[in-house]
Amino acid sequence: MPVKNRFAELLPEITAWRRDLHENPEILFETHRTSAIVAEKLAEFGCDTIETGIGRTGVVGVIRGRTDTAGKVIGLRADMDALPIVEATGLEYASKIDGAMHACGHDGHTAMLLGAAKYLSETRNFDGTVVVIFQPAEEGGGGGREMCEDGMMDKFGIQEVYGMHNWPGMPVGSFSIRSGAFFAAVDTFEIIVEGKGGHAAKPHETVDSIFVAAHTVTALQSIASRNADPVDQVVVSVTSIESSSNAFNVIAQRTHMKGTVRTMSKDMRALAEQRLTEIATSVSETFGAVAEVKYYCGYPCMVNHDEQTEFAASVAAKVSGACDDAPLVMGGEDFSYFLEERPGAYILVGNGDSASVHHPEYNFNDEVIPAGCSWWAGIAEERMPVS
Repeated sequence: MPVKNRFAELLPEITAWRRDLHENPEILFETHRTSAIVAEKLAEFGCDTIETGIGRTGVVGVIRGRTDTAGKVIGLRADMDALPIVEATGLEYASKIDGAMHACGHDGHTAMLLGAAKYLSETRNFDGTVVVIFQPAEEGGGGGREMCEDGMMDKFGIQEVYGMHNWPGMPVGSFSIRSGAFFAAVDTFEIIVEGKGGHAAKPHETVDSIFVAAHTVTALQSIASRNADPVDQVVVSVTSIESSSNAFNVIAQRTHMKGTVRTMSKDMRALAEQRLTEIATSVSETFGAVAEVKYYCGYPCMVNHDEQTEFAASVAAKVSGACDDAPLVMGGEDFSYFLEERPGAYILVGNGDSASVHHPEYNFNDEVIPAGCSWWAGIAEERMPVS
């Protein structure tokens, strides 16, 4: 099952969809235009059922196969939302929305799944049901969680679910995947250090909250270097430090830090939260300050299921000739919520030599479209073959 000729024929049309979406990016749950376009096209394709407003602005389409002797239901998911980034590509179809950009390729994901939906609606060459899922708010909003909380999996009887993301640096149309933990759990934290402000010429009369914060930043790195098993992945990054003083001669009373923690296991996630709180509290206490720690659990670790990963890789190999082993990714992905509810797998498809995702010069490579569409169609046809 190589790249399907039908997707080569549809490439100009799917590319036009993708570029229109790129020009009109929408952030988080504000995917009103995108969701309306998706629902309209699914209706044009002849989907049997279309539902909107799942997970606030998500769209789900149901495509029934030629037969349904096995009663199998497969979910295919694409994300729709953009990022709050100012685009710097200079493309003729660059974003027309100030401060919003499809810098992660979700425009491509949506267009490819629409292409697969059109093909599957035309051919119906499978025994069962395909549920195409168009999700908002992957970029930090937890749209996947909200769709699950709306009862999507049970409502549509989804038994397995598959997702895909483009990946810069991999050859165009190539695939890679791994079983088990794949994308990291993503947590965030705030540490507020309360000291005693004063004149910068009299530090002995103060408790310098910036000094305490600096020691805290250094001490937090001991979580990875001295608390974690060396073979267990953890990243602790302080990404923002802001004090209550903006003067040259004032020692700050308060310093506010923000950061993120990335882990690949539930045990390491719990340990990181525990140690971060203990370290921040004790460092402040050592220097006579007080630390308030706020820890926020975000997306869980995304874990591919063994059987579905092997199957997804086999379909990818038929499309592109091979499917490589993917590395661990310390970024987050809220497809993790789908995989907590149903067995399934998430795969990477090569975007070529492009800027990295979340970069203002990133652009989805339209040459990826035939391979991506073929993989999604192949998941349906290979997993639910007509007898």
